[in-house]
Amino acid sequence: MTRVITERLWQALIVLLLVSLITFVLIRSAPGGPAILLDPSMTPEDRAKVAASLGLDDPLPVQYVKWITSTLRGDLGRSLMKKQPVAEMIAERLPATLELALAGLLLTIVVGIPLGVAAATRLNTAWDRVITVGATVGIAMPGFWFGIMLIIVFSVELGWLPSAGRTTIGLEGDFLSRLRHLVLPSLVIATFSLAQITQFTRSSMLEVLGQDYVRTARAKGLAKRAVMYRHALRNALIPVVTVLGLMLPRLVGGAVITETIFAWPGMGRLATDAAFQRDYPVTMGITMVVSIMVILSNLITDLAYTVIDPRIRLTK
Repeated sequence: MTRVITERLWQALIVLLLVSLITFVLIRSAPGGPAILLDPSMTPEDRAKVAASLGLDDPLPVQYVKWITSTLRGDLGRSLMKKQPVAEMIAERLPATLELALAGLLLTIVVGIPLGVAAATRLNTAWDRVITVGATVGIAMPGFWFGIMLIIVFSVELGWLPSAGRTTIGLEGDFLSRLRHLVLPSLVIATFSLAQITQFTRSSMLEVLGQDYVRTARAKGLAKRAVMYRHALRNALIPVVTVLGLMLPRLVGGAVITETIFAWPGMGRLATDAAFQRDYPVTMGITMVVSIMVILSNLITDLAYTVIDPRIRLTK
């Protein structure tokens, strides 16, 4: 297993290099330049001097080699607009985004999987219809609209939960205060993934429940609970884990809208600001962080297979 993991880490490094190259070329080839160079008060000579000081007048291959060399040393460069180290800016925002994404993932697992199992084991009943319709609505419902509706109902009308921010001023260390701020944005960010996992779990369970070994277990007189959870659910979770493994980076990447609606101080808002300002180092740094998360999620998913199904081994 160690050899296979090592090989996959080398493959991950190659993927990261390809992602960095493609992203770098696309970003630097886009029309315009950093917002600082678009200042109408600057003369062409001033713009040329600023571009030269930032290294933007070098040939594209030279710019990429400089950037990737410093990145491999752990230096993501400095923001063109805020003049701060990109690594520090990301480190400041990443915990908030991870907190939101992990809360959404936890809701997805704790609520979505049981709902999918309940729908599959109560096929064609009222439970099944309600859960299936609810999941369909969750997939189709726009996140920005749902977020606004939650703010109107629970913040404006009822006053139960805060409408924005990660903490209340003066209560930064209070756990309950932070939890209250987390409720609405985590519901919004989890809606699509929760609905998707519910439908996926239902379909996977229905397929497994029709297998011969499940019918044999029932014929042997095993308790219904043992058949469902020891035999059916464990095998049904194998494809579900594949989807879950890709959800954390997807939740991080999809946090832009949620963080904007709820003024959540995470990486999504930082990425949005960097994109509008054409702050190349920040955009590239965020892209690399998300890419690393995707690769690590895939590796963890592969390892989780061996826990769920002992028949699967990471061998050649």
